Amino acid sequence: QVQLVESGGGLVQAGGSLRLSCTASGRTFSSSAMGWFRQAPGQEREFVAAVNWSGGDTDYANFVKGRFAISRDNAKNTLYLQMNSLKPEDTAVYYCAARRFSTLTRTQSQYSYWGQGTQVTVSS
Repeated sequence: QVQLVESGGGLVQAGGSLRLSCTASGRTFSSSAMGWFRQAPGQEREFVAAVNWSGGDTDYANFVKGRFAISRDNAKNTLYLQMNSLKPEDTAVYYCAARRFSTLTRTQSQYSYWGQGTQVTVSS
């Protein structure tokens, strides 16, 4: 059974930092592109960041560029999202996802595996 489990969410003040982790089990994702998405209350889930299979290619939504960094450790089958300079508008449930293919994409429907999400709350 394939599972993606996010961790590292929590409550933080504006300007603070959090590091999210997503650990995969049941299958190796070392050849798969992976991504982070988020969903705020009352809003649709949106793309945050993605990384290709090797970690050598990344993509970010404009609203997180320069603040967030996506990375992966294939030896640990783990995906990370370092979030700095957090803003109240970053408050959302953050989901990790994995593709069956190696190239990254922003399109949610092209991700086959999803985690349950971790809550990030940024207070002003």
